[in-house]
Amino acid sequence: WQEQGLGQLNLSVNLSPRQLRDDNLKSLISAILTRTQLPAKYLELELTESIIMEDSIGAIHTLNDLKQLGLKVSVDDFGTGYSSMMYLQTMQADEIKIDLAFIRNIHIDKTKQNIVAAIIELAHSTNAHTVAEGVECQEEADYLATLNCHIAQGYYWSPAIPMKDFE
Repeated sequence: WQEQGLGQLNLSVNLSPRQLRDDNLKSLISAILTRTQLPAKYLELELTESIIMEDSIGAIHTLNDLKQLGLKVSVDDFGTGYSSMMYLQTMQADEIKIDLAFIRNIHIDKTKQNIVAAIIELAHSTNAHTVAEGVECQEEADYLATLNCHIAQGYYWSPAIPMKDFE
């Protein structure tokens, strides 16, 4: 896509618990980056909060090791697992993706507003970008903007589309 002139696009890849525990993960990713000539800064590894919490010490060690390659780490579905401020501080994720369960109807639900505001403040305190998942209406997008959420995604703008349509 970069060669086709679509610009510098980030590539997000979900990691499974098995992949995260693989001792060869760093060398595998390094080899893939070399083979594809993708600069590491455009690769983002996404892990759900629950995967990290299965073995938080091991996961944080592995992720910090991987970050030495220059790639980014994103915590997906934040708030649905066993959120720990300590692991966020230690891991220093580049991005926190706020689960859609907290986003749906945020503009009319004071509890969700307070929770999301706290998550965004926590993310900003660790210099992580914030992404709100599952935005479905203008009111949700507008409210998130008042909280300084960096990015919002969801069906309000577009459903997932095939690669051909994206191109």
